[in-house]
Amino acid sequence: MTLTLMCLPYAGAGAGLFRPWQNDPGLPFRLVPVQLPGRDEWFVREPCTTMAEAARECAEQIREAAGSGPYAVFGHSFGALLAHETVRLLAAGGDRLPVRLIVSGAAAPGLPRPRMDGDALDDEAFVARLRSLVGYDHEAWHEPELRELLLPALRADLGIQDHYVPAPGGPLPVPVSVLRGMDDDLVGRADAARWDECTTEGSELVDLPGGHMYFSEDWPLLWKTLGSVLHREA
Repeated sequence: MTLTLMCLPYAGAGAGLFRPWQNDPGLPFRLVPVQLPGRDEWFVREPCTTMAEAARECAEQIREAAGSGPYAVFGHSFGALLAHETVRLLAAGGDRLPVRLIVSGAAAPGLPRPRMDGDALDDEAFVARLRSLVGYDHEAWHEPELRELLLPALRADLGIQDHYVPAPGGPLPVPVSVLRGMDDDLVGRADAARWDECTTEGSELVDLPGGHMYFSEDWPLLWKTLGSVLHREA
């Protein structure tokens, strides 16, 4: 039976981030993008304002998409924390759990992380601080019309991350794979390795070339890596 990979977006992004690859015949898994309010076809909905609210949105979609087959959950940066909280919510509800949680570009939950504190910043200052923190630029951030459309969701997600406190509970009974760009100045290797404390089923840390947004220049490498990680679960 084909394994399904549920992909949660990073801050400000939506399911459209993953859709270009959704029907790629070269992927060794079924890719299901998970959507959040305030973006893409859900643009008219207000973005979530808490991690718990966002996790409920994701859990509902995962329950529907998983069916009876095996599935895994993947998230990058903000999406990694959201993936963890979503799986915790599924576990608390007695739902069928993923065969693996794959987190990317994120320190383990509960560790200190740089804050955006975006409420006090106008759009120009907000984008400048984000570029400085992440070491990544997006052409849409330079277009006032596009920025006006994109920033509300981005501000909401990073506000959630600034105020994020992990939900109570012990380690998850789900194995964890941690992906990290070797040149990621935002997430140190030691902090990424501490995801091992979030699972009773063991973890692995996979180093990949690049910085925090390592896959932005090489999506095929990400899919190849995910395929290798999930091969043992097939």
